[in-house]
Amino acid sequence: MNETYVEVMVKRKTPAYMMLLKFVSIMLTICFIFVGMIFLPALIIGIVIGIAAYFIYMNADLEYEYLYVDKELVVDKVMAKSKRKRVATFDMGKLEIMAPIKSYHLDNYKNRTDKVVDYSCGEERKPDLRYVFFYDGKQKVIFEPNQEMVKAIQTIAPRKVFRD
Repeated sequence: MNETYVEVMVKRKTPAYMMLLKFVSIMLTICFIFVGMIFLPALIIGIVIGIAAYFIYMNADLEYEYLYVDKELVVDKVMAKSKRKRVATFDMGKLEIMAPIKSYHLDNYKNRTDKVVDYSCGEERKPDLRYVFFYDGKQKVIFEPNQEMVKAIQTIAPRKVFRD
């Protein structure tokens, strides 16, 4: 049995508002905990803000891991380099088209109203390495594979994958 295995990690750019939100939530937690030593309801508020700060911290530092194994692409979200969560699984047999994000091959798909999911770094770089694929007539997926993964997907769907 011939299985293809390719793994890619992509770090998501942390937006400035998340950094500010993380800082403010930690500062509010500390302030309410200190005030809570005198005034008990402030301690409860500090604990609630502390729990919210934990979730903000986990979602501020994101990485996406793409795992391509034998005609299946699995996307995992790694939060704060400590917790992994499976986000999506795509069967490449249901792939409609895959091309670089600015490719002319995607011109026929521009007016579609599919659900857009972004598993890429979240910013446009020079050169832009992001790819788009339309999946099962329902989703437009933006991700950032390496050339080895693109070649592996192209071997199973040569007429649907473009590298420009």
